[in-house]
Amino acid sequence: MSRNPIDEVLHAKSAAVVGATPSGNWGGGGFLAGLIQYGFKGNIYPVNPKYTEAMGLKVYPTLLDIPEQVDYVISCVPARLALGILEQAVQKGAKTTHLFTARLAETGRTEGIETEKKILELAKKSGMRLIGPNCMGVYAPAHGISFHADFPKESGPVGLVSQSGMLAREIVKNAPFRGIYFSKVFSYGNAIDLNESDFIRYLADDPETSVILCYIEGAKDGPRLFKTLKYAAAKKPVVILKGGRGQSGARATSSHTASLAGSFNTWGALAAQTGAVMADSVEELIDLAATFRFLPSVKGKRVGVAGGAGGSSVLAADGCESAGLDVIPLSDAFRQSLKAQGVSVWDWIGNPADLSIREDESLSVGLMLEMMARDPDFDLLISIMGMPGGAPPKPGLTPEEIFRQQYRLDVTRNKPFMAIVADKSLGVGDDIDFEWKMLCQTRTTLIKLGIPFYPTAQRAAIAAAKAFEYYRYFNR
Repeated sequence: MSRNPIDEVLHAKSAAVVGATPSGNWGGGGFLAGLIQYGFKGNIYPVNPKYTEAMGLKVYPTLLDIPEQVDYVISCVPARLALGILEQAVQKGAKTTHLFTARLAETGRTEGIETEKKILELAKKSGMRLIGPNCMGVYAPAHGISFHADFPKESGPVGLVSQSGMLAREIVKNAPFRGIYFSKVFSYGNAIDLNESDFIRYLADDPETSVILCYIEGAKDGPRLFKTLKYAAAKKPVVILKGGRGQSGARATSSHTASLAGSFNTWGALAAQTGAVMADSVEELIDLAATFRFLPSVKGKRVGVAGGAGGSSVLAADGCESAGLDVIPLSDAFRQSLKAQGVSVWDWIGNPADLSIREDESLSVGLMLEMMARDPDFDLLISIMGMPGGAPPKPGLTPEEIFRQQYRLDVTRNKPFMAIVADKSLGVGDDIDFEWKMLCQTRTTLIKLGIPFYPTAQRAAIAAAKAFEYYRYFNR
């Protein structure tokens, strides 16, 4: 096995949770539950002098009482006890220690800063590696490790490197609603040893990961991060959400993970020179994850939009243009083809295709999308879901088969295809609301079909434009 310290965590033969409790909701109990419920393959050792049993396992008073070597230690003790735990971990031959322990250098207090320095000195002297402190550590469901017991047990091809543990939780919990599941998630906090570059480089070489997401507040080593991003982005899409952009955000960054934020313009230049993609929000980070996960390479910016009506078509055009896509008009040849197929409004319909002007079923969402898919003038298709798509589907079809029929997917999927499915706020009685159920069914079906969807055309267009720039950068 590789001597990479991250591999040694993922393939550890034994793990100890110091500060483990019988309750699996948070802290030591949460980490213990994560190892047990996700099927960690090695031996699990809870450590806490207050208990003798936790979740069916014997609890040891100290690390030194464990009868075998411990490969991986998770420290969930207060800061004042952390150095002593690390000394015991060294004695037990631990290869890596994850410090969930917080209130160290990020507090700005002399005591916390000095303790953190001593922890790092001890680790360097012994050769033991550190994740953290002040972080949630590792979530890798295929390897039986999770820092929350309510995370998905299903793996996927997206990796996440996050300086913030709670933001990592938000992303991991919300991404499955868009069909996104994770290979590995690394929350690294203060990063006194292993830092963002170590985790990004690992995911760049990881065959189980095809897209890398990052939330970074401040870099520990700027030149190294530059080289790492240049290497990683050339192999697979790397999307960065930068925290601490303004003055107040920079101050919060310092107190959150003891990081120096750096100017946002500097980060923009970093992305431009490495091929990484910048996201402006958590929502956009997930949009881009869905785009790179499901959408084939975007080779141009000429977009065809169909399925809207009236104002939604106008707003779709505005959203696409503001994102930098080209909403091209229909060619004369396109219109003549519509006329030949008996579409009465052949000279009126445009792009976006406003289907509210149709007179009969001769014009449908599927027809417009199919014609745009066959037309070399269009690089990308966006379908606004919700308008009737033509004749009712044949009875007995599955939702997936209905979608294939309605949106002519056998043809339209030959080009990058994005769907718009409006959000709908829940209110009184929405649990029996037909429209809400249909929206949920639509999203579920799109996930099964591997079609990325977005709440607005503008968000889809922004994601598509950034994907285009990524592919153009590396295809030059």
